Amino acid sequence: MASGFLTGYKHRKPFDYGYIAVEPPHELYYERYGSISGKPVVFLHGGPGSNISTDNASFFDPKAYHIILFNQRGAGRSKPLAEVQANTILDLIGDIELLKRHFEIKKWHMVFGGSWGSTLALAYAQTYPTSVGSLVLRGVLLGTKEELDSIHSSTMCKSFFPDAYESWLKFLPTEHRVDPHAAYYNIMMSDDMSLRRAAARAWNKRELSMSQIDETTEIFSMLEDEDWSLAHAKLELHYFHDNLFLEPGQLLLERNIKATEHIPTSIVHGRNDILCPPAAAWSLHKALPNSKLFLIPGAGHSANEPATKSKLVEVCDEFRRLLMT
Repeated sequence: MASGFLTGYKHRKPFDYGYIAVEPPHELYYERYGSISGKPVVFLHGGPGSNISTDNASFFDPKAYHIILFNQRGAGRSKPLAEVQANTILDLIGDIELLKRHFEIKKWHMVFGGSWGSTLALAYAQTYPTSVGSLVLRGVLLGTKEELDSIHSSTMCKSFFPDAYESWLKFLPTEHRVDPHAAYYNIMMSDDMSLRRAAARAWNKRELSMSQIDETTEIFSMLEDEDWSLAHAKLELHYFHDNLFLEPGQLLLERNIKATEHIPTSIVHGRNDILCPPAAAWSLHKALPNSKLFLIPGAGHSANEPATKSKLVEVCDEFRRLLMT
């Protein structure tokens, strides 16, 4: 522990890893940590198109939890890289259920998702409510019209990171700057790999600039991983182009909220989150009055900001004691 903050648990190499074939052409890469006899938890990464790492397991006590990390379709080490065919939120929901069956898990003790992972976690829980024992959601994104309009118009970036916004815009030819999201989408879906990689770098640099309050050069080192950069940009644009493959307001519809209102839910959100403003977390908390909401003072979007990570570890520790029904 440093400065009063919980820093998480140390994990060595995964005790199991490999690939699971799902709908062609996709194969999902997974890693398992902790205790095989522990309470099963699945970690859902963000993006869409992000990646997993051993650090993602650090929220969970290895003596208490059986931790499953996996790369979503087209992301990280899943194959094929950056593939958008058969890649929608419904496909990913099915994959989570397939993983549960593959590892002979009756019910997830916890589904943990951050950013886009929170969207996917909530959508999964609403589709398979009896499969979910608890939810831990961080940096909530609900995919509402207001959120998507703000993303498409780059409202927050223009207001708080005008330098990053201008650099992002200048990558595009002048005539394509009227609708930059459409321009980036068209590039990322083109056959010009050299241009796609350059556009991916520009796209991701803007987002990384917005992801944490204390901007460090370390976060931009992710751009050197060209496969991550390509998958993250392409899959993000693929999903946002189709409004995350959600109906308007889907996750807050009364029937969907009722399906999950019995599930113990904790929401952790940075008070100063620019990428996913805390209004979404507040809306979800009001819709689920039995949920717990923790707004972290001075924190942005990143799960690795000290106060945010500490609270997430604390929440996961508390859920160890939760009895499944």
